[in-house]
Amino acid sequence: MSCARPPGLPHVDPRTDPVLVLRGPVSRDVVTGLCDVVRGLAKHGGVVVCDVRGLGPPSLAHVDLLARLELAARRAGGRIRLRGPAPALRALLRLVGLCLQVEGEVEEGEPAGGVEEAVETGDAAP
Repeated sequence: MSCARPPGLPHVDPRTDPVLVLRGPVSRDVVTGLCDVVRGLAKHGGVVVCDVRGLGPPSLAHVDLLARLELAARRAGGRIRLRGPAPALRALLRLVGLCLQVEGEVEEGEPAGGVEEAVETGDAAP
């Protein structure tokens, strides 16, 4: 007796998140179109990766753009995740209080992969 295996690699999730590459100076009229794109992608995949390496020197216009993209994604039931943000952009986002996921980082409140919480012998059980 033999059992047919499904095609493809075992235990591999073939789904990848859609990537939106953001470049150069961002004008107000482009933001609306980008929000529509993110809204459409978030409905199907949940997370939209925004590659921000090509944005250039960070500014409040970039913060405004990313805040609007995150809002559009959340309204569609998803989120955005940043790929390649410059340290200056990350600092500016923290300064204004905009907490966005960054690719390769653990989400806030989740333990890093492979890390277990240590229990001291004197700790009381919950």
